[in-house]
Amino acid sequence: MTMFTVPLFIRGELITDDLVEFGTRLEHRFEAPDPVKHAHALPLRSPVDMADMYTVSFDEILDVLTELGQALAFEKNTYIQEAFEACLVSNPMPESILRTGYVALPAMFTRDSMRELAETQVGIEYLEGWVPRRLLDGREIRVRAFGSRTLHIPAGNGGLVAGITVLRNALTRSDAIIKAPSNDPLTAMAIARTLADIAPDHPITRHLAVGYWKGGDEQVEEQLYKPEHVEKIVAWGGLASVKHVTRYIQPGLELIALDPKRSATIIGPEAFNSEDTLREVAMRAACDVGAGNQEGCVNARVIYVLSGTDQPGLDNANRLGGVIYQSMMQLPEFISTKPKVVDRTLLEHIEGSRLTDDWYRVFGGEDTEGAIIVSQIDEPVHYSTMLSGRVANVVPVDSIDKVTDAVNAYTQTIGIYPESLKHELRDRLPLFGAQRLTSLGYAASVNFTIPQDAMEPVRRMCKWIVDEECEPDRVFPLWETPDLEMA
Repeated sequence: MTMFTVPLFIRGELITDDLVEFGTRLEHRFEAPDPVKHAHALPLRSPVDMADMYTVSFDEILDVLTELGQALAFEKNTYIQEAFEACLVSNPMPESILRTGYVALPAMFTRDSMRELAETQVGIEYLEGWVPRRLLDGREIRVRAFGSRTLHIPAGNGGLVAGITVLRNALTRSDAIIKAPSNDPLTAMAIARTLADIAPDHPITRHLAVGYWKGGDEQVEEQLYKPEHVEKIVAWGGLASVKHVTRYIQPGLELIALDPKRSATIIGPEAFNSEDTLREVAMRAACDVGAGNQEGCVNARVIYVLSGTDQPGLDNANRLGGVIYQSMMQLPEFISTKPKVVDRTLLEHIEGSRLTDDWYRVFGGEDTEGAIIVSQIDEPVHYSTMLSGRVANVVPVDSIDKVTDAVNAYTQTIGIYPESLKHELRDRLPLFGAQRLTSLGYAASVNFTIPQDAMEPVRRMCKWIVDEECEPDRVFPLWETPDLEMA
């Protein structure tokens, strides 16, 4: 059983004593400073301590973050290498896929991509100063986006989630307390330690704290989750991850929930126009299923195919399912590979489906490598919510109505082929709950500058402050209201 240490990083200071044991999701153990003893030191002493973030320009913030990105290069950063090694024993994703996330981490901190994120999600002029506007009633307003005191509970999906958390915090001039996830306990810590090495006294460093405590630990959370310490909580994860947070939400403490969704796929009849088209569509669908070993919210699980449910339609659906399986097995290891952890109950369901060939066709799955299950009716398998580990369900349908009935508020990404079908559906699917429509094959190609879960989380992290100027000769003065009784 592997044992490693997760330090506590508080605004540039590293704490490695008062160690207690914690467990990972893969039954390994790690040590970390006792969070109960140190929780009081995590919040800012006073909101006025945020003032130093406004002594630096936006360009200077970009300068520091650009240098940080360069310093996060996997091959030369020992902190990042340690974080990677910790993930190997605490995270269900295989080594090849985890490595891909760490190698890609520096690209998040390129100057152009950071400016695009800030401009798209907030507006740099609002981050840099007061933006004036005259309203119809004559008043002059000036609006500015201020940072907030924020507590982050990121997902443990690899290095990129930790990276975007630190990046969003710095660009908005916010103060961050990051609760490290047990399945990725060291990545945010590695970024913080690297930042402290290159900019030890910079405001960005002084407004970053990273530590681990078990979610739901009331002795820790009752100290932290108060409006006088934290204004916003950004929580990734399912009900188990955020349920204990909701009890603390009150006026002055906002929850920004990036909760997990289910994603899907819609493939039009054009997929069967030719053998070449079918193979391209199958490869695209295989990528949407298999990328990152189907660990993300964005991955395809149920694939609706407008093939029809007559015998020719079923033949086409079965043909497509078989080629999707073949294509998934050909994906390079840095994108997808045989899962390290499998759900035994799901495997039992797959074997049950294999025995009922009047209802289902199963391609693969004999060696826990992943499988494609093709329904022989226009309904998903009854265990569709369990699909994981590169297991997807192809469902033939006669009309798009069958698909829209299955879309709800839990539906995040829908990969669609062809583009003309996406254009046809883009004003309809959001009414049912769909949040992101993308070209087939690009579900797992995520760009953090776009809205996430039908919101703009960076905009919500900001506090939008208004300065009004009302001149009596332009804005009607209430104190000069006529005496209606006298009139």
